[in-house]
Amino acid sequence: MKRVEVVVVGAGVVGLSTAVCVAEMLPHCSVTVIAEKFSPDTTGDGAAGILLPKEFPDIPLERQRRWFKESFDHLLAVADSPQASDAGVYLSSGYQIFKEIPCDKKPFWSDFVFGFRYMTDREMKRFPNHKFGQAFTTLKCECLSYLPWLEKRLKAVGGQIIHEKVTDLHKLALNYDAIMNCSGLGSRFLVKDEEVYPVRGQMLKVSASWLKNFIRDGDGNTYIYPGISYVSIGGTRQADDWRLEVNKEDSEGILERCCQLEPSLRAAQVMGEWVGLRPGRVSPRVEHQYLHVEGRQVPLVHNYGHGSCGVTLSWGTALDVLDLLRRSLFEKPPQARL
Repeated sequence: MKRVEVVVVGAGVVGLSTAVCVAEMLPHCSVTVIAEKFSPDTTGDGAAGILLPKEFPDIPLERQRRWFKESFDHLLAVADSPQASDAGVYLSSGYQIFKEIPCDKKPFWSDFVFGFRYMTDREMKRFPNHKFGQAFTTLKCECLSYLPWLEKRLKAVGGQIIHEKVTDLHKLALNYDAIMNCSGLGSRFLVKDEEVYPVRGQMLKVSASWLKNFIRDGDGNTYIYPGISYVSIGGTRQADDWRLEVNKEDSEGILERCCQLEPSLRAAQVMGEWVGLRPGRVSPRVEHQYLHVEGRQVPLVHNYGHGSCGVTLSWGTALDVLDLLRRSLFEKPPQARL
């Protein structure tokens, strides 16, 4: 079979997961990743990387369940392997607490994490401003380790990497048989998708080695995630905010909110501050179309707009776009490039 030249645009967790999926599962495909930024300069590198999905309104729930289950199962296999340390993937236990009792006390993802249960009255006494809580064990995937690990995995099966900003997919289609668009927030400009917008996130890295369990407020604005080298505390969810500078007031607010949940943090030393722009969208775009270039129809498969769920859904959506790529290559086999 003729080698199929596939290009993946974007080197965040979604892009590299997609590239590895295609390279490992479609051996007749030659995969190249092109991106302006690679680890440690992607949005994912600053993310806490806790696997915790939210519900998207425009995606069938069964599809969302599959995305999360496949991502969880994939990363659990990594966590259970000798590769876990290099990949930065491990189990993490803790609490999600709510100021008001949520309508859905048992969310769709509760069957896939470990040990999901409601918190006891005794446990809730630690959080007097909250009325309800969930305790469970999920996975944490630290992208500062995981993204370079995915790059190595891609290169091991012959994948190529190019540092370059992509500004025109039609030009790219002149040299490739299929394009996987994993450009995140960049899709606002690259494919003129005005539904994707920045959600500014600011967080602090603190030294607090005594903390072992995560605590997350159900509103998503306050969280404490212990990691391998530091504890991530946050955060902000500022829609349509393009600022990449650290904001002093935001940092002070984060520290105060997190110290209310975990008073021992008042003794923690701040190691650093970080700002990133999540690719917000009402629902992720995981679908395919065709670009018409010089008499050829080149498959264009989109995989972006995951918001704060990039790590959480990365492998599941990558498997989805792998199927879309397979289908499009079957429907319209690659034609010779001029």
